[in-house]
Amino acid sequence: MKKRVFSAIIMMIIFVPLLITGEKIFAGLMALLALLGMYELLKIKESEKSIPLIMKIFAYILLVFITLNNIDRIDFHYTMDYKMISLIIFIFIIPIVLIGDNKTYNISDALYLVGSTLLLGFSFNLMTIIRNYDLNYFIYLLLVSTITDTFAFITGQLIGKRKLCPKISPGKTIEGTIVGTAMGVFVASSFYHVFMNHQYSLVILILITTMFSIVGQLGDLVFSMIKRYYNKKDFSNFIPGHGGILDRFDSLIFIVLAFILVMGMI
Repeated sequence: MKKRVFSAIIMMIIFVPLLITGEKIFAGLMALLALLGMYELLKIKESEKSIPLIMKIFAYILLVFITLNNIDRIDFHYTMDYKMISLIIFIFIIPIVLIGDNKTYNISDALYLVGSTLLLGFSFNLMTIIRNYDLNYFIYLLLVSTITDTFAFITGQLIGKRKLCPKISPGKTIEGTIVGTAMGVFVASSFYHVFMNHQYSLVILILITTMFSIVGQLGDLVFSMIKRYYNKKDFSNFIPGHGGILDRFDSLIFIVLAFILVMGMI
């Protein structure tokens, strides 16, 4: 626990100033985190089967392009770049034929790279766009993720008895999920209500925030499923007491994806 708390303090000391500064400095941080996340996904994949070096290099390069795409936008008019998506599909899938050896590189490897590049690229790119649009929006989403995770963990450690998904994530409990969701919704909704606009009723705000909290926890479970599939406890040990970058950002990744969907509907 002490190691976990100490790591959290160090992360805040590094992350908060860059978050406040924003713009290209924050975008650079997001690109770095995306690259570290890709490293973790590739490393865990290669615990089962290696991927050709050239394909990994392409993955890192394309990920940076996606993560830094449209970072100067100051609105939520987010458009999909089909040219980039087409390029990603071609670069990762056509080599299946060119290499011509399923033991070296196959469709499973190609689709893994396509999915990993798009998931990390879009989500960390959205974090930058949301931050550049309004710092308070990013803080609101960060509170949903952080407070939910923190109180779910603490509650699970103190009074958690009933396992939520023991085969996926043995440490998660029903008690932790309930308290984590409640606290995440309360703190994030309070922040939004006090520091941001009031165009939505309190009831709608609470409902939307609850959805974000639940989606974030589902995202956590999705990444836990990836780890379980490869028989790994953590994605890496980049963050002592927490695991890897994806162990820390898993819920926020899904929350920002849900946020852009909601913003496109209302």
